[in-house]
Amino acid sequence: MTKNYNADSITVLEGLEPVRTRPGMYIGGVGQKGLNHLVYEIVDNAVDEHLAGFCKNIYVTLEADGSCTVKDDGRGLPVDLHKKGVSAERVIMSTLHAGGKFDGQVYKTSGGLHGVGSSVVNALSKRMTVKVSRDGAVHYDEYSKGKPVAKLEKGLLPVIGKTKSTGTEINFLPDDSIFEKTVFKEEWIKSRLHETAYLNPELTIYYEDKRKGSEESIVYHEPEGIKAYIGELTKGRGKITEPIWFKDVMENTEVEVCFQFVDAFEENLHGFCNNIFTQEGGTHIVGFKSKFTQLINSYARQLGILKDKDENFTGADTRNGMTCVVAVKYPDPIFEGQTKTKLASAEAGKIVSAVTGEKLEYFFDRNVDVIKAIIGCAEKSAKIRKQEEKAKTNMLSKSKFSFDSNGKLIACSSKDPEKCEIFIVEGNSAGGSAGNGRDNRYQAILPIRGKILNVEKASIDKVLANAEIKTMINTFGCGFSEGYGNDFDISKLKYNKIILMTDADVDGSHIDTLLLTFFYRFMPELIYNGHVYVSMPPLYLVTPKSKRGEARYLYDDRELARYTKDHNPSGFDLKRFKGLGEMDASELWETTMNPENRVLKRVEIEDARLASEVTEMLMGSDVAPRRSFIYEHADEAELDL
Repeated sequence: MTKNYNADSITVLEGLEPVRTRPGMYIGGVGQKGLNHLVYEIVDNAVDEHLAGFCKNIYVTLEADGSCTVKDDGRGLPVDLHKKGVSAERVIMSTLHAGGKFDGQVYKTSGGLHGVGSSVVNALSKRMTVKVSRDGAVHYDEYSKGKPVAKLEKGLLPVIGKTKSTGTEINFLPDDSIFEKTVFKEEWIKSRLHETAYLNPELTIYYEDKRKGSEESIVYHEPEGIKAYIGELTKGRGKITEPIWFKDVMENTEVEVCFQFVDAFEENLHGFCNNIFTQEGGTHIVGFKSKFTQLINSYARQLGILKDKDENFTGADTRNGMTCVVAVKYPDPIFEGQTKTKLASAEAGKIVSAVTGEKLEYFFDRNVDVIKAIIGCAEKSAKIRKQEEKAKTNMLSKSKFSFDSNGKLIACSSKDPEKCEIFIVEGNSAGGSAGNGRDNRYQAILPIRGKILNVEKASIDKVLANAEIKTMINTFGCGFSEGYGNDFDISKLKYNKIILMTDADVDGSHIDTLLLTFFYRFMPELIYNGHVYVSMPPLYLVTPKSKRGEARYLYDDRELARYTKDHNPSGFDLKRFKGLGEMDASELWETTMNPENRVLKRVEIEDARLASEVTEMLMGSDVAPRRSFIYEHADEAELDL
C-alpha cells in the first residue's frame, strides 16, 4: 500500500539536528578530513579575534582523553543576555547561522563567515565545554551532542571563578557515533597551524600534544610572515631569483604576495583568503595568474626576447619554477561550500590583478636582471612544452593507445557511471577470481601487470608509453591532466568508484602507492571528489576444529592477536592468504567485493601542500629526505611479518 505524501510526511529538523543528520554538508565528510576540520573551525574563530586586533596568543592542545582544547586571549565570547532570552554564548554555540560576522562591524574580515563553525563542532561532539573569561569573571557552559547541559540562571551562564584576563577556551570530544575515527591527525593540524602563523606575523600559536606516545610541544611564531613561508617552501632548491614580496590595500582589501623562482620544473602556488587555505584556488589566484602572465609577455616583447612572429608564453610557461603565496584579506568573501576550498568573489580577483600589476611593474622596471631571469624560465618551459606536446600528440595518435591496450578489461553491463565501479587488481590470477566472483551488472575488473611506472620520476612521454597507465586513462574515460594543460573532464568518468584491490602485504601496498601517485599527479580530481578507494581484503581465515564454531576472516595481525587471545590456538586452523589469487571467487566476493560486507578506505587529501611534499619526498629521486622521513616515522609503520 502506497504511503500518503502529505503534510505529515514533512520532517523539520530543529536546532542542530541537521548537522548530525547530514554532517558532510558542513565539514566535508566524517573521515579524517572532517574530524580535523573541527579543530580548524574553532581555531579560525580565534584567528578572527586576532584579525580584529584583540588576540595575540592561541593555544591548541590535543588532550590525553582524545579531546581538543583551543584557547585564545581575545575579548571572550559575549555572555550577556541576548534578545532570545539566553546568554549570547549559548545562541552562538547552539544556533546555526548565528554570530558577530554578518554586519561587518565587529569583524571587518574573518574566516568564519557562515556563522555555523562553532555550532557545528558542538553538534558533532560527544562533549563540549566553554569557558569565557570576561568582565572579571569566568563563565561556564557545557553541551552534549549539541544540547545544553549546564543550567542557566535567569538566562545567564554560571560563573565559576574570577579573572583579570579575557578570552575563550573551548574543549570538545568528537562523537564516535558520527566519525569513522576520532584520533586527530597531528601532522595535518601542525601544518595548518604553522601556515596560520606565517599568515599572521604578530600571532603566536602554542601547540601541545598530550596523547600517550606522541607527546610534543611546539611554538609557531613567524615574524617574517609569508616571506619566511616562501623560504620554507623553497628550502634546498636552487634559487633563480630572491623572494619578491609586495603588499597593499585597495578598496578595504589587503593583498599580500610573495614568490620566488627556483630551479625546479614545476609550479607551486598557494592561495589564502582571510587565513583560510583555498585548496581549489579561486578568483584571487586567477587575478594574480592572469596579470603575471600578461606582464611577463609584455616585458618579453619590450626586451625583444619574443619577436612579432612568436606566440605568447602560456600561463604555465611564465610560472614554471615559481613558488608563490597569494594571501588576501577581503571584507565579504563568497566561498564555494562551507569548507571554503575555493574563493568565488569576482571583485577580489580584480583587486588582486590591479595590485599585482602596479607593484610588479614598479619592481621589474627597476630590476631588469630579475625579469630576464624569469623570462628565461618561461623560454625553457615553452621549449620543453612544445617537445612534450609533440610527444603526447604522437603517442595519443598511435593505434596502440586505443582502448584497453592490454586486452584484459572485464567490463560490466551497466552504463550508468553512478552505479558502476571498477576494481584494479594485480595479475591475471586475481583478475580471474574477481571476474568470476563479481556482480557483472555494476562491477568491472581491470588487471594490471605488477608495479606500474613511478610517475614522480618519469617524463610525460614515458608515462604515456606505459601500457598499464594508457589502459587506465582510456578505461576511466575522463582523460588526464599534467603541467602544461588540463585534458581531464570528470563529467566523463565511467565509474563512480575506482577501487584498488591488491594483496594485503608489502608488495600490495607498494602497488597501491604507485597507483595513488599516478592518480594524484595526473588525475587529482578523482581523489578530491571521493572516487578513489582502497579495498581491505582479509589476511587470515580461521576455521574452528569444532563443528559448532564458524569460520571467520581476519583482516590484519591485530585482529589475529585479539582472536588468539580469546581462543585456544589448538582449537582452530589458521590459513594466511598470500594473495588475492589464492581466494576462490566466492571467498573474494564475500570478503572484499560484496557491498553488503566489504570494508573500503576512501582516499582523501586534507592538506594539498603537505601531500605534494610527502609524495615528492617518498616517490622522487632524492634519497636523503626519504631516508630521514622513514626513520622519523618508523614507529608508525605496520610491519608485515
